[in-house]
Amino acid sequence: MDFGLFLEFSGHEGEDEAEVFQRGFGLVDEAESLGVDSIWLPEYHFIPVSVLSSPIAVATAVAARTKKMRIGFGVYLLPLANPIKVAEEVATLDHISNGRVEFGIGRGTFPEHHDAFNSPYPESRNRFDEYLEIILKAWTGEEVNFEGDHYHCQGIKVKPKPVQSPHPPIRVGVTSAETFPIIGRMGYPIFINPSRAFALSDLAPQIDAYLNAWQDAGHPGEGEVGLRVPIYVADTKEKAYEDPRESALTSMAGLAERVRVSASREGTTGNWQAESEKLASMTYDDWFRDKVVYGTPERVVDRLTQLIEELHLSQIVYEVNFGRQIPFEQQTKCLRLITEKVFPRIR
Repeated sequence: MDFGLFLEFSGHEGEDEAEVFQRGFGLVDEAESLGVDSIWLPEYHFIPVSVLSSPIAVATAVAARTKKMRIGFGVYLLPLANPIKVAEEVATLDHISNGRVEFGIGRGTFPEHHDAFNSPYPESRNRFDEYLEIILKAWTGEEVNFEGDHYHCQGIKVKPKPVQSPHPPIRVGVTSAETFPIIGRMGYPIFINPSRAFALSDLAPQIDAYLNAWQDAGHPGEGEVGLRVPIYVADTKEKAYEDPRESALTSMAGLAERVRVSASREGTTGNWQAESEKLASMTYDDWFRDKVVYGTPERVVDRLTQLIEELHLSQIVYEVNFGRQIPFEQQTKCLRLITEKVFPRIR
């Protein structure tokens, strides 16, 4: 079981960006000192409360100031990038980190990211498949020759090759029901972000579809399932309920609005309008019950143990600042409680 910290390098709108970076690196240092297994960095664009638009640069800084934690992307948005450049940069990071890279990848949930990078959202699935194929060729072959719908190259010899053989572990982000069996057939571990479309209790059938598709495709083993989930631990159940409340409410409202705005866009899968309406109608108590794991150490141990068993989890990636409004001191205290009083009782 891998327990990884999801870190957004978030701040308040209008806040000094240098302070946001330093606070983020402060959490990195705290996580390393506490023995956190891994840290996971998203790729965000045009979000006023996060400065994490260049995860490769931040990951390189993390690699330089840590020795033990693995460094993952949660996730790198492949359709927005040049695949040869990604192959070069991630392989370079693998060397800088002495082989600690986890290559988490996805196609991107929201269409506005694709608009700004001239990558049409309806093409994102095909671009994802092509670019991943190119990256794997660059890492494992002498040269890359590729003729696809979106990328063409001949005789490209990429250096360096990654430290890890044959390449850094790949994990694919999943946010929609349609994607679970697709990634199962491809044979990659998954990294689930259930916040938009799923309650935690709804995930079992989707994970079964992934595991069945994995087996039907003849891949060895049983597949690997990672879950991203907000966790907040406090000394009392009252503090665990109240401390993160306003921050969670902020995130809930923002997510409902982002889904609503994107609902009519070509290329979305599922019923985004219905999802936005459901999100908008949910109360904090609904989220507390169905979307997050908040409580005393004992309660969180029990809930995570239940989720691990029900969802066949091999990885939990947790965020301690869901909604980006929780004070830094409370984040670090929560992180200490999680690593000292929760995870040792689950391993």
